[in-house]
Amino acid sequence: MTMIEHAERYVALKRHLGFKYLTQSWVVREYARHATAHGDRFVRNARVIEWAAKTSSVHYARERLRQLRDFALWLRAEDERHEVPPRHALGRPQRVRPDPCILTPAEIGRLMDAALELPPAGTITPHTFRFAIGLIATTGLRRSEAVSLRLSDITADGLVVRETKYRKSRLVVLHDSTWRALERYLERRNGRRATDDHLLVLRTGRPPSAVHLSATFRRLARETGLRGGKGEPGPTLHSLRHAFAVRSLERAHLPDRDCVSRHMLALSTHLGHGSVADTFWYLEATPTLLNSIASAAEEAFTGRASK
Repeated sequence: MTMIEHAERYVALKRHLGFKYLTQSWVVREYARHATAHGDRFVRNARVIEWAAKTSSVHYARERLRQLRDFALWLRAEDERHEVPPRHALGRPQRVRPDPCILTPAEIGRLMDAALELPPAGTITPHTFRFAIGLIATTGLRRSEAVSLRLSDITADGLVVRETKYRKSRLVVLHDSTWRALERYLERRNGRRATDDHLLVLRTGRPPSAVHLSATFRRLARETGLRGGKGEPGPTLHSLRHAFAVRSLERAHLPDRDCVSRHMLALSTHLGHGSVADTFWYLEATPTLLNSIASAAEEAFTGRASK
């Protein structure tokens, strides 16, 4: 079997398991073509490292190596003649997780108000960006999920988010205030006679792209003083999802371990995560959480904790 055939089997397996595997599939396939062109029938460390390093980005070179190492491990399980390159053959990653920006309700309100000043005035566009910010803030939707929503996804029980990351669909329940905002937005949207069936539409009648939505959010964050100039750190559209997750955990009764476990499982399902472990990435210490943790620790130390 050729390396190209191995690559196709591997990509098919990944997608069968529910992964979209788009950029990763390109890496595996291109390496397989390169290896085949050099007569390789088995993975060779030198070839993997040489090909992975052929990019201007050190970070991307390491990511290539990581993807190919997984591919090599899979092949070696079948045939020990395949070599597995060292994990850090191109150096250890230096990427540091940026500090999260947990936006307050007041700050989110400022962003939504600023959205109404966006051009062109008198069109649906400013109202669409305002509603999109509020919708993501109150539901924790991913940006791609928000712009992909269609009118048919609105049900009496909430919004149906269809086959997004991990190819999973889910129902997102809406708060009463979000329902009212949705109804107001639909009245305005339907009055414009939009021909597209996406929920969020611009004056062109088409939905904004995820990139456009993010860029507009950064612009509003700068205009409201929540973010510095270009290249400086600050809140992004994803910060709304992050804030939703943190504020949600703040409402859990931390001294009750069973309550916290149920809450985490519900939050993970609501956010559309593949596992509960993915949800922990969003959770950060806030004064409210620290106070609850301190109280729970004190109760445990004094013997008053619930068992």
